[in-house]
Amino acid sequence: MASSSRSWRYNVFPSFHGPDVRVTFMSHLKKQFQHNGIIAFNDEGIERSKLIGTELIRAIRGSRISIVVLSENYGSSSWCLNELVEILKCQESVGQIVMTVFYKVDPCDVRKQMGEFGKTFKETCEGKTETQVHKWIHALTHVANIAGEHSVNWFVLVFYP
Repeated sequence: MASSSRSWRYNVFPSFHGPDVRVTFMSHLKKQFQHNGIIAFNDEGIERSKLIGTELIRAIRGSRISIVVLSENYGSSSWCLNELVEILKCQESVGQIVMTVFYKVDPCDVRKQMGEFGKTFKETCEGKTETQVHKWIHALTHVANIAGEHSVNWFVLVFYP
């Protein structure tokens, strides 16, 4: 089904590692969504577990756009990694738009699971099945190849009178 011909529950599904960006980048982004009338899924109040929850899958599948905010500890969360796998399934099956933001992490480190990102990702993979790890590696490699915003390119201009 073409994405333009269906009805979406949310305009945006944001995928992010909360401790890294919830009170910084995401709080500002959510305010802008609200200000501009963009309906974004809000994950607050969802109980966390090892497997991605039914409500979360429904939210991902019901979103026109997913914004994946990759940060240094994104790969430390099996929850985030499972979200990412589902997001990419939706990109493939229904044409969901996937946008990336690399927040204080190098896209190359995500793509190749290197540096601090790679270290925490490898720890997350311990004890997981080879199939699960392969899905995560494929998803991270794919999403890191999507042209996106990189926080090192951001700057703040301060003007003094």
